Amino acid sequence: MHCNSCVLLTESELKDLPNITNVKSSLKNNSIEVEGDFGDKDQNQIVDELSTVLKSQGYTLSLEKRKKNHNWSDFKIAIPIAILFMALFILLQKIGLINLVNTSKMNYGTSFIIGIIASLSTCMAVVGGLVLSMSATFAREGDRVKPQILFHGGRIVSFFIFGGIIGALGSVFTLNTGATFALGFFIGIVMLIMGINLLDIFDFTKKAQISMPKFISKRAFGLSKLNHTLTPLLVGIATFFLPCGFTQSMQIYTLSTGSFWNGAITMLAFALGTLPILAITSFSSFSIKESSKSGIFFKSAGLIVILFAIMNILNSLVIIGLIKPIFNF
Repeated sequence: MHCNSCVLLTESELKDLPNITNVKSSLKNNSIEVEGDFGDKDQNQIVDELSTVLKSQGYTLSLEKRKKNHNWSDFKIAIPIAILFMALFILLQKIGLINLVNTSKMNYGTSFIIGIIASLSTCMAVVGGLVLSMSATFAREGDRVKPQILFHGGRIVSFFIFGGIIGALGSVFTLNTGATFALGFFIGIVMLIMGINLLDIFDFTKKAQISMPKFISKRAFGLSKLNHTLTPLLVGIATFFLPCGFTQSMQIYTLSTGSFWNGAITMLAFALGTLPILAITSFSSFSIKESSKSGIFFKSAGLIVILFAIMNILNSLVIIGLIKPIFNF
């Protein structure tokens, strides 16, 4: 389990079973407690039965705590990939072909890139789970395209509108130099924690990752259970409130824009970055987690996010004059 999305998704999947009365997942212990009527089945049979349910979402259960394999060898490929990515990133900045980041804040291009990384990360497990579940449900009814259009359309529009609202709320608060530094530094720390979590080698940082209050996330997730033509649209809108650390870090940043349009376009760029992979997921069983190269990808993505976080932290220190500008793009 990687984040609070895993907690919400595993609980939701098992609670739907008719013989289950209570489910409680723990990110801290990487465990799940289940209560229900299992008849004469022994523990091993129960584990196999519940694992079958969770397998489609990339999870398995065991009675004994499994020893985690960190696969340090993945870094041999992940580190060069991350360095190459950032070198290309800086080169494009230097030659002025694109302008993703300046010395004071993130721009729309950065939001788009973070959206791409987020769509492939474990932090989007809930959204991917919703898409797969909804796709299967409507496919059985013979309607495969319209629900997807409603879902992705609702998601993109809601990110634009809610992003604008958050940005407008930010305009109510006049951010002085100190407040701008504090907010930028906080965003950098949040991204740093997410990057470390993507490396999947330290467990203590998982508890430090911010997330949407669980009762809000549960209600948003519960919309997918409604049997109605507009359910895909409502679910797409609700994804704005699901516990994805990347989404929340962008929402925090959007607050600092102090503008409806800047906030709206920032969140729109992020949502568009997530669109290609989520669209592929809608029409297939695609999952990066099940790939044999998933460890390399997540470690590469984690290192890239960590580098973005360091850039953001350093830029925050520039704002208060503690250090001189390092990235002169």
